[in-house]
Amino acid sequence: MWLARYSERIENLARLLEVTEGFVRGPDGQTGWDSIIQINSDETPFYALHTEATEANVVAFYVTEMANPNSIKSMAHAMRENARAVRPLISTEMWTHLNMFTRWVLELQFSDIRQHSLSSICNRLKQDCQTHYGVTEGTLYRDQAWLFYQLGKQLERSDQITRLIDIRYHTLLPTGEKAGSEIDSTQWASILRSAAAYHAFWRIQPIATTPANVVGFLLKNDGFPRSLAVCLEVFDSTLSVLAGHNSLRRLCGPIQERVAYLRVTLQDQTADDMIIRGLHEYMQWIQTQIAHIQNDIAQAFWPPVALVESSQTQVQQ
Repeated sequence: MWLARYSERIENLARLLEVTEGFVRGPDGQTGWDSIIQINSDETPFYALHTEATEANVVAFYVTEMANPNSIKSMAHAMRENARAVRPLISTEMWTHLNMFTRWVLELQFSDIRQHSLSSICNRLKQDCQTHYGVTEGTLYRDQAWLFYQLGKQLERSDQITRLIDIRYHTLLPTGEKAGSEIDSTQWASILRSAAAYHAFWRIQPIATTPANVVGFLLKNDGFPRSLAVCLEVFDSTLSVLAGHNSLRRLCGPIQERVAYLRVTLQDQTADDMIIRGLHEYMQWIQTQIAHIQNDIAQAFWPPVALVESSQTQVQQ
């Protein structure tokens, strides 16, 4: 599950860095590097290491600094160790590609980014993560390991899309600009690019780029694979399959109820409703529910050793 989450997070972060460099501007016209810190809720660890959110500081913090557990290099290390722990379950092809990919990332230095450009580094990160998904899709045996991989991927995508909408919606639109202005359209386009949704959006919304259109597409569209609605749907169906394995329904039941409630709240509102009622509050609520789902899965399927021993002792008594 965490192998999938780390891979998805690395790809999302690489895309976010690339789009921020090329398209995202703050009210002062400067590149909005601080928005990446806000999206990842990393204000405290970032400012413990750096005094200001410059390009060099943010890029180093999120790509090469091992002191940051959310950096691409740290996540690549965690991804490799996670794969090593489940080596008997994953295919040889998966393991071989992961070895090559993580070795390259772990050898990456900040000087390499300067030499080859941030964009080229991010493109390779995205391509390697997408290759990992393809290799996994084609070679991983369809047992419980595959189901947990799918759960991790969809949970991470759900979390990332809500964070992206929440922070970009509230921080990037310059004060005083009207919806539909040139700057406004550019900012909304940057949100779509950050979610890899730019071309998909324009296929079905060729005329207007409005807040409601963008928010509605990223949250509710049932044809875009990274929309919140699709992620929750796939997560729910995967969890249902898992519940049918060896009497796991009891463990999955409470998690399924929480996911079902999330899906209902999403279906019962339009994008305009969400914006009027408070998009920020709703996105934060969803992020909290996603964290609860991850914790519920952890408690149900890999509880702390102390809890397992305590349960076994009670059974013996």
